[in-house]
Amino acid sequence: MSERGLRPNVVWISTHDINPHIGCYAGVWPGAEYATTPNLDRLAAEGVRVDQAFAAAPVCAPSRSSILTGCYPSSIGTLHMRTKAAPPPEVKLLPEYFRAAGYYTTCSHFTDFQVKTPPTIFDEWGDKAHWRGRPEPGTPFFAQFHGLITHESRIYLGDAEFARETADVTDDMRHDPDEIPLPPYYPDTEVFRFHWARLYDLITQMDHWVGEILRQLEDDGLVDNTIVVFWSEHGPGVPRAKRWANEAGVREPLIIRWPGRIEPGTSRADIVQMMDLAPTMLEMCGLPVPEHMEAKPIYRADGTAVAPNQYAFGARGRMDEQQDISFTVRDARFRYTRHLHPDRPGMQHLEYADHLATWAEMRRLTQEEAMQVGSGQAPDRLTPLQRSVVGPNKPPEELFDIDRDPHETANLIDDASLQDVKARLSKALDGWLDTYAETALIPEQDLIDRWRPGGASQKTATPTIEIGDLITASCETPGASIGWTTDAPRKPEPPTFLDLAIGSPDRDGRYWHLYSAPFEQPDLTVWVRAWRLGFDPSDEVVVPVGERL
Repeated sequence: MSERGLRPNVVWISTHDINPHIGCYAGVWPGAEYATTPNLDRLAAEGVRVDQAFAAAPVCAPSRSSILTGCYPSSIGTLHMRTKAAPPPEVKLLPEYFRAAGYYTTCSHFTDFQVKTPPTIFDEWGDKAHWRGRPEPGTPFFAQFHGLITHESRIYLGDAEFARETADVTDDMRHDPDEIPLPPYYPDTEVFRFHWARLYDLITQMDHWVGEILRQLEDDGLVDNTIVVFWSEHGPGVPRAKRWANEAGVREPLIIRWPGRIEPGTSRADIVQMMDLAPTMLEMCGLPVPEHMEAKPIYRADGTAVAPNQYAFGARGRMDEQQDISFTVRDARFRYTRHLHPDRPGMQHLEYADHLATWAEMRRLTQEEAMQVGSGQAPDRLTPLQRSVVGPNKPPEELFDIDRDPHETANLIDDASLQDVKARLSKALDGWLDTYAETALIPEQDLIDRWRPGGASQKTATPTIEIGDLITASCETPGASIGWTTDAPRKPEPPTFLDLAIGSPDRDGRYWHLYSAPFEQPDLTVWVRAWRLGFDPSDEVVVPVGERL
């Protein structure tokens, strides 16, 4: 409860494909000093900047699945990119807990949690979803704003469209490609400088979007009783970042503001896993944290900081047609990574990414070096570090001293002085694998056969309805959630490809209440249905007006 006796609201603002490339992270993350982000810098000055926050996976859907469930993707079957999993029955999506507790839950508009999102999760979903749609001014809310502004795809827009997409970035805020600080594992070419300059411009545009949301909270008088969280889900869409299980793949910005609870202008240097956000939000709002959640709260209900993690663990699985598995663990200083297929290149062919200019540039320079070798010349287009990005294989193990080498340029796995560190991190990773990586080590097709026997999705059981003074509903399918509506069935809008890929809720034009307790039947016909994550929904039960059983 807040000092005013009200349950705190929650606003999540998330973006895509960045490390802590935010001005307030200058001195913490390389290149952050070049960012123009006044709104996020102010948010950090009013709250806490988390300096060592890590995603559970270096690509969007698996990472988001962990953040929205509080469970490791390697544990619940959501590790492989664009799989549609059937997680264990106890696993729920975080907003449903809030909705069951009386919160108004919204999502604008990205889902992408590795499951089809049931309509029981959000009161409002779509481009216009907003806390302002709640039924009463005093209704607490959990509002998620997921923006695509910084996604890798936006970098390659045509000049005119890019100018429109970044219309709020003034000329004095634009980033000069010639001044961009490039990580050393990239060749210093026009392609990479153009990419990074545009990414920084998109970050500035994203910052403007964040500022608009923050101003709306101020306009509505909600700042004092609202927890605001800003985060990204994985690293930039360039080689050796997004899709790589390394520091640039999983190191994330995380800023939290909670007036009156979290001291403004502070920072945290302890290890935080992004999936810790799920139990943390429940704890902050005085809601119970489910026992099955594998993440831990990083703040108590009174705003006291907790440091539950000695390590942050992560993994990468299949990335579209790329077949590879890597596991990684990070302590306060070192990163240890284990590659299960060292014979495979880190930059395998990926149809989508190979059409991006930075990937194509690495391929072009590699091909030119092959031509140099073929003509008896010494290859000179890439440095040894850059060459390792596109090399034919990778080391079985890697160990990096992130404090001294944030770009992971020197693999210290054979350093005699660090064998104790290697052994400790290797043992920690083994323990994590034994506990939290069962589904990561099962062939994906075996998982799919388990989830969808014979190639067909399992169906959620039809709810059982009892009607007396109240309508009572139950479902025999373990883990099922029940919804009810007074909106008659209608033909849903056809889903777009993106809807199918990210598991968007059906666009059926019906408002589904989450059933959390027996309710009085309204003076209307009621339709009742059940959903279990990874299953097809149940048949609907129709309760006519005045029906009694």
